[in-house]
Amino acid sequence: MTRRFLVAAGLAGLVCLLAAQQNDFRFSVLGDRTGDAQPGVYERVWSELDAAHPDFVINVGDTIQGGNDATAASEWRALHPLWDRYRYPIYFTPGNHDIWSEGSQVIYEQQTGHPAFYSFNYQNAHFTLLDNSQAPDLSGDLSGQQMQFLARDLAQNRDRDPKFVFFHKPFWLIPVKFQSSQFPFHQLITKYGVRYVVSGHGHQYVRGVQDGVVYLEAPSSGGKLKGQGFAQGWFYGQVLVTVKGSSVDMTVKEIGAPFGQGRSIKTRE
Repeated sequence: MTRRFLVAAGLAGLVCLLAAQQNDFRFSVLGDRTGDAQPGVYERVWSELDAAHPDFVINVGDTIQGGNDATAASEWRALHPLWDRYRYPIYFTPGNHDIWSEGSQVIYEQQTGHPAFYSFNYQNAHFTLLDNSQAPDLSGDLSGQQMQFLARDLAQNRDRDPKFVFFHKPFWLIPVKFQSSQFPFHQLITKYGVRYVVSGHGHQYVRGVQDGVVYLEAPSSGGKLKGQGFAQGWFYGQVLVTVKGSSVDMTVKEIGAPFGQGRSIKTRE
């Protein structure tokens, strides 16, 4: 019986290893476009993104300025020609400028082609995109509905690696800053082996690690900067993520002149 168990466990481990080796792709993460969008920045980000030829793009919310149900659809439509020019698959995450009412959620789902929260697989990697767009600004925490969805989704995809979770408001900032593991979201994702959590909202590049989980706030991709200094995370750019097997490389790329100096920050997990 013990020998059979060891053989079965070995085979299971081999299957997981072979599945992880199937990963060979890269994607770009875009930060907020709005929150007082700066003319020309988002377009420049897309131009530089195209030079890297990612397999797909994920944004972290705040794509339109929003706030008015009557004009929301036209704001979305104005961006389609830019996206159609580059023709990359885009996976959207809703921000507070994208969804603020029932009507705006309907428009968001029509214009993006995605529900407010969902998940997808790419090769052996798994991606979960959640919605905390209407959560209070001071906490931004995930609702019970979102946590229940996340728990089911991660349980169903427990054997995939790596796993990424995206949502707009980075409620994790304070506990991760103080190296705390005592919040329900963190305890849930560590249970299922999530390795990366990516948010937006602050228009600032921030990175923290807690119990092996990388938490990232993407830099602004067009929304007005609220501070100054590259070293402090105040710059316009994107994050290029390369996945090979179970290895993940992240390069945070500042855009070039006249909006930036084309600097980069590279990490490997």
